[in-house]
Amino acid sequence: MKLIDIMQLLDAEMLVAPQDASVSVLAAGAADLVSDILAFVKEKTLLLTGLTNPQVVRAADLLDLAGIVFVRGKTPNREVIEMAQRRQLPTFRTQLNMYEACGILYQAGLRGSWGDQDDANDIH
Repeated sequence: MKLIDIMQLLDAEMLVAPQDASVSVLAAGAADLVSDILAFVKEKTLLLTGLTNPQVVRAADLLDLAGIVFVRGKTPNREVIEMAQRRQLPTFRTQLNMYEACGILYQAGLRGSWGDQDDANDIH
């Protein structure tokens, strides 16, 4: 699924523009704990989170994630947005809660990056 499609599905506001909005996202994962993000989210995954602190951007950069969607209308402060810009990390905000946002993406065909899945690259 393309980032531009995800933006439309989630009625998301762009905070940090992707270099290429037609880039494919292989999977999505949702977490509000940095430890869960580091333990379970695979590379090239889109992260949905309510965390708005700098650690979420550092974790996303470390794991080479496809981008971050802040849920529940949360807006990170300027420091966090600037950090995402420096890392060229696509960042969005949606008014949807995490459950609704994940459900919409799942219904549209984007699968998760958690649990027993062997390889996020197998997700179409």
